[in-house]
Amino acid sequence: MKQKKYINPYLGGILLGLVLLLTFYITGRGLGASGAVKSTVVAVVNSVASEHTQSSAYYSNFISDDKHPMSTWLVFEVLGVLAGAFLSGAIAGRLTFKVEHGPRITSRTRLVMATLGGVMFGIGSQLGRGCTSGAALSGMVNLSLAGFVTMLAIFGSGYLYAYFFRKLWLK
Repeated sequence: MKQKKYINPYLGGILLGLVLLLTFYITGRGLGASGAVKSTVVAVVNSVASEHTQSSAYYSNFISDDKHPMSTWLVFEVLGVLAGAFLSGAIAGRLTFKVEHGPRITSRTRLVMATLGGVMFGIGSQLGRGCTSGAALSGMVNLSLAGFVTMLAIFGSGYLYAYFFRKLWLK
């Protein structure tokens, strides 16, 4: 079996840091993906129920005559990330359409749990006023104590949950 090629993690970290610094230089703010999801939701709600969008205290903040919610640069950032991931997988020969899971979990359960995790992450990003990229990476690059605490909480909870769910992936 041919070994799959991945980028060196140290080089990947350096490149991510450079992208983050370049984003601050060009846009004046850090990276984050939750804003793109919010813009998409606002645009969909506005196209389905525009009267509700105009009268909603939350949605009306993102709707105006001269600016469409899908024209924000965050939407293009996420589209670029998706396109880049697809191209990277295709070039490296890792582009396959399959559901990876451990021996003690079915593909259906894996998809259901991934969907639930994504929904919970989305709700949490709105409650926390941003996703992990914005809170942790962009916070840390500003040397914000909250950014460092957020990063520790993200990895700490990841290790904690991994302990309880690892049996699903082990033989």
